[in-house]
Amino acid sequence: MVYLLYGTKEFSIEEEVKKISKNIDEMNISKYDLNNDLLSLALEDAKTISLFGDKKIVIAENANMFTAATSKDSELIEDYLNHINESTILILIVHNDKIDTRKKITKLISKIGKIIEFNDNLDVTSLTRRLLKNYNIDYKTINLFLNRVGNNPLIIQNEINKIKIYKGEDKTITDEDILNLTTKIIEIDIFKLIDYIVKKDKEKALELYYEMLKVNEEPIKIIVILANQFRIMYQSKELLKKGYSEKDIASILKIHPYRVKLAIQNSRNYTSETLLKYLNDLADIDIGIKTGTLNKDLALELFILK
Repeated sequence: MVYLLYGTKEFSIEEEVKKISKNIDEMNISKYDLNNDLLSLALEDAKTISLFGDKKIVIAENANMFTAATSKDSELIEDYLNHINESTILILIVHNDKIDTRKKITKLISKIGKIIEFNDNLDVTSLTRRLLKNYNIDYKTINLFLNRVGNNPLIIQNEINKIKIYKGEDKTITDEDILNLTTKIIEIDIFKLIDYIVKKDKEKALELYYEMLKVNEEPIKIIVILANQFRIMYQSKELLKKGYSEKDIASILKIHPYRVKLAIQNSRNYTSETLLKYLNDLADIDIGIKTGTLNKDLALELFILK
């Protein structure tokens, strides 16, 4: 059997892989990342018979030959699809919102295997309730939880697992539990902070910065993340102007397509010159901290107040 799973909802893709792999022993599951591993190695693995059971699973991430991009791997995939090993379940994963349905290999999989899309919006509140279905937690506490950890389903699941381990047999989850047990994700507020800084809203920018410090975020870490985000926004904006697609930009910058999508969306309100100016200012701060001419605890505060 061959599966082609594609879309931007990584959590849903991961859940589908778990469902397919449910009755397969870990010894019979192999994973490859085609950004780093040769497709030929993954397919050779798929062709061999398992030594540990009747069925084996081969998972190949970043199977981008199914997108609009040209790839020399298309012939290798086509050859395998015409001579599949019935004792292997091959799962091909594309982290992109689209695949090229015109391609011969895509049409071939649709005939002999399964293509499943994962682009639908996920209701994170419903997901949280489902993961905590055996626990007593009210709506206000769920909102507090989501405000702290964000909307990434994988992070939500990890944070809920932490809570469950700590609570043990206690099935009631309070606001205090959320504040004490979860990690506030700084990236949730970064775009807000950027917006306040660029708009010169010093009061709101400082208020948000102080909130980050209250949850023990290091000023240097905030500076690094800010600079990194300004850089991605600037580069994505410039590459988009040159006609590159979001997928191409993700490949050039070597980051996930979803980060590119967010960067492009959030850079629309700013000129490239503005983004570059703030990126250069943060680079100067970094140099100042490293050379001892700036106090690390005051550097970002002074940057906001400029």
